[in-house]
Amino acid sequence: MDDEREQPAAEADTYGSVGEMLRLEREKQSLTLTDIADKTRIPMRHLKALEASDHDALPASTYEIGFAKAYGRALGLDEEHIANELRDEIGHRPSYDRTRDRDNFQPADPARTPPRLMVWTAALIGILLVAGYGIWRGFFWTSDPADPYLGTANQQQVASATPVAKAPIAPAGPSASDPVVLTATKEVWVRIYNGADDTLLMKTMAPGEKFEVPAQAENPMINIGRPEALTVTVGGREVAPLGPPERAIKDIGISARALLARDTGGAATNAASAPGTT
Repeated sequence: MDDEREQPAAEADTYGSVGEMLRLEREKQSLTLTDIADKTRIPMRHLKALEASDHDALPASTYEIGFAKAYGRALGLDEEHIANELRDEIGHRPSYDRTRDRDNFQPADPARTPPRLMVWTAALIGILLVAGYGIWRGFFWTSDPADPYLGTANQQQVASATPVAKAPIAPAGPSASDPVVLTATKEVWVRIYNGADDTLLMKTMAPGEKFEVPAQAENPMINIGRPEALTVTVGGREVAPLGPPERAIKDIGISARALLARDTGGAATNAASAPGTT
């Protein structure tokens, strides 16, 4: 069984490139690029660039190698052998600057990203804990407006005359089914597209102009030069900025599910970097 798995990868040297080897092996197994995209969750345009050995169209080499390993794993090939072959192939090509892309792409192996169900479960638990803590504080930590050194009898009289204020229950946050609305705060160029790289919007938005991301769009993403010029809301609630000021970003997910998961992660990062924390 191991010999059969390693045999296709061992023949990679006989092809012109790793991308050609992956394409021919895919066709040999009667699979389409859509089949590979479903298995690996790699965007279609990256799969096409990988098969065409168009390295300039891919992010940094670390991410490209991760894509190739996930592709090979989907075909049942030796992914480490594929990674080594691709490193040699990239090493013989002219160098090019991918620093800008490296800052804006997700981890190299999309197949190993945390399941969405796990992220949403953690977020729901956090909301329930916050709400429960607020209720507990309302019942057991109501402050006494009188002298804290009063006797028990006087404290009971004051308590009976003063209504106990209950902490309000925190409202439920936005959900993955809520609408996503983008509002320009200043003139800014944007391109919004789906996972198949089909353009949903490409224009220069005027200040105050809004765009609601279509609910039926599959894996919508954005390319924008100035993220600070755009306000993003999910169900009417503003979420964290899409990126740092004055830095172009692309391939950033803007579905409600992606934004809420990113917002939760951004809050945790900010808390960890606050003064006095380690």
